[in-house]
Amino acid sequence: MEKINVVLVDDHVLVRDGIRALLEDQEDIQVINEASNGKNALTIVKNIDHKVVLIVDIRMPEMTGIELVTLIKQQYSEKEIKTLVLSMHDSEEYVVQSIQAGADGYLLKGSSKEEFLKALHKIASGDKYFTGDVSDIIMNNFVSGKTPNKIQSTAVNQTENPFKLTKRETQILHLVLQLKNNKDIADELKISKRTVEVHRFNLMKKLNVKNIMELNQKANEFNLI
Repeated sequence: MEKINVVLVDDHVLVRDGIRALLEDQEDIQVINEASNGKNALTIVKNIDHKVVLIVDIRMPEMTGIELVTLIKQQYSEKEIKTLVLSMHDSEEYVVQSIQAGADGYLLKGSSKEEFLKALHKIASGDKYFTGDVSDIIMNNFVSGKTPNKIQSTAVNQTENPFKLTKRETQILHLVLQLKNNKDIADELKISKRTVEVHRFNLMKKLNVKNIMELNQKANEFNLI
């Protein structure tokens, strides 16, 4: 059985350790290297002479995951390098930019182990894989007739606010301020509860608040709602 060779690219050691531990039990998958940023990953790719799947985070120092995917497609198109973007963000901005860069898949960090392994196998076999929330974004924009440039422009405009909130974070902000819990928000937006928790954490961090009262005050102060 031909093994799927994987390179982990994430600036958080705990994330890399967690993914490695998850994959160690898979007989047909092996982690052959790791990188803490895009520049280190490029050095690894340069010396690879066999098929490999890069699992790439978006936000990293030195070089973003999207920039890394773009350079791999531009400089090493002759190599069998597949890229799976693994991110906590499901905003149109990141999804569209990843697709335009040439990513073979886009998966949320809140996804289940089963979906993660499914994505890896499909990408390694030459297919594309986009998680359900991401597929909805792609389909909605296709149906609306938006070109990639128009989609990207729309996504950027939607995030023009003092705290650079994504469209999804803004949606969750509104629902949180309605005192809805994570499960209710997940059901309403048709995303996983884990995804809501991640967005909620990022929201509180971006606005630098510790509780709902502070969140409400800042949202009103900066006209976020």
